[in-house]
Amino acid sequence: QAQLVESGGGLVQAGGSLRLSCAASGRTFGAHPVGWFRQAPGKERVFVAAISYYDNTYYSDSVKGRFTISRNGARNAVYLQMNSLQPDDTAVYYCAMDSRTDYGMRYVAPEYDYWGQGTQVTVSS
Repeated sequence: QAQLVESGGGLVQAGGSLRLSCAASGRTFGAHPVGWFRQAPGKERVFVAAISYYDNTYYSDSVKGRFTISRNGARNAVYLQMNSLQPDDTAVYYCAMDSRTDYGMRYVAPEYDYWGQGTQVTVSS
């Protein structure tokens, strides 16, 4: 069993930056697809970014050019660097992992089976 724990959320002014972290315990991310999702109040959970075993990355159009997903060498942490934050980025951000061994990426929530508890990001105007 894997456990994912997000951290790094908080309150920031528009134009500011935050770096979210997702730590894995029980197993490393290894050769498992990892992604970030977010859920704003009253809205569904949506894809933000994904990273593959080979560190290929993919982003939603709404964050492309502003957010960067990365992982550490030990493959037990994944990060989301968020720059030029806007009020529309306000949401609870979730880290997710697909437990199936795969060297590719996943882009939709049902394909992930491990989720963190989420971390709140609030961007004020």
